Amino acid sequence: MSSVLIVDDLLSIHEMLEAVIQPTGFNTAFTTDGEKALVRYKEEKFDLVLADIDMKPMDGITLLKNLKQYDPSVVVVIMTAYAGTESAIQALKYGAFDYLQKPFRVTELIETLKRGIEFKKFQSERAISGLAPSGNKLDIGHRIIGRSPVVVKLVQQVKKLATVQTPVLLQGENGTGKTAVAEVLHSALGADESKLVRIDCSLSSAANFREGLLGENGAGGTWVEQAKGGTLFLQHLQCLPTDIQEALVSVLRNTAHGFRLICTSAVDLEQLVDEGGFNDELFYRVASFPVQMPPVRERPEDIPLLVKHYASKVANPHFDAKLVEFTEDGMALLTTYHWPGNLTEFYQVISKIVSASETRVITSQQLPLRLREIKHWPSLSEYLSGQEKQYADMVLRACHGDKVQAAKVLGVEVSRLG
Repeated sequence: MSSVLIVDDLLSIHEMLEAVIQPTGFNTAFTTDGEKALVRYKEEKFDLVLADIDMKPMDGITLLKNLKQYDPSVVVVIMTAYAGTESAIQALKYGAFDYLQKPFRVTELIETLKRGIEFKKFQSERAISGLAPSGNKLDIGHRIIGRSPVVVKLVQQVKKLATVQTPVLLQGENGTGKTAVAEVLHSALGADESKLVRIDCSLSSAANFREGLLGENGAGGTWVEQAKGGTLFLQHLQCLPTDIQEALVSVLRNTAHGFRLICTSAVDLEQLVDEGGFNDELFYRVASFPVQMPPVRERPEDIPLLVKHYASKVANPHFDAKLVEFTEDGMALLTTYHWPGNLTEFYQVISKIVSASETRVITSQQLPLRLREIKHWPSLSEYLSGQEKQYADMVLRACHGDKVQAAKVLGVEVSRLG
């Protein structure tokens, strides 16, 4: 029998909730404040926590934060008299499964608890399978290439996210590898490829959204049904029409959470929310764990590894492509170029050069003209952004040690280069 810890400082609420919840098959326990609730949860690990937002000395939001820090998989439903305002959105922001507005209907309460328990079971089943927590079964090393600090942080985040099934938002420029991370997280479920339902929000029509996402009466459409036991992958979420955004909130509240929700965006959705361009409640429902994907220009130390990785995927009739080498000036250009297309552009450049080269050692002259044009090298603002020495060294190598030329490229005085 599923267990629910109820946290409210009014004893009358305890009595009322006990009377309506227990007959439906839940075991209930009660505490009157957040501090006691935190201690009790650590002792007994309840399936769900139902907490009021307005309590002292520890309010419901603070309790939520502490519970999430202790157990990221905890399922918390917040009760509030201010639904639709900042407090309810704040609860979603910090990882609440859902919220209930007082006074709420008994049917609404029970349905919310059932959905929460079903989501808890969904997480537990994945953990028991041994696929998610182990981390070593994830295809991370072959999908996320690099050893730079930003990539190390990304890999740590992905391993952590593989242990929970809460929604994930992957944000970053096009070509930074958001799809690869989504596929890694899907593989942690142990579900086959057919259970990864990919929807590009920039391409689908309003009619397709209503049929596939919303369904009849907002109960979830065909895409939602197909994703059960797997992953619903919404790409370019920033392109979702406003009316569909609002309707999707209801779908996520009302559908059984038997799938992993992963969304991507090429823009900062939180900034879009602040500007009124994206539904705030939808944002916090999909952004339980936001992940920022680093662009290639922020990880120049990974360029040699990326060269080897992509070269190994290419066939060359003259030599083993895995043995390809770039001269120092060639590697310097690869490292200093902005890569606006990120990994997608990088793969296209490397594969084209390596597959067509008749020599194993590749020079800067074999690189595309856009990589050799000075105007594509780091600007002054980028040079001054905290990576001065790293950029200076790379540009200096590309200029064959000519400090005057390097200073012109960077837009700084020669004396700044030492």
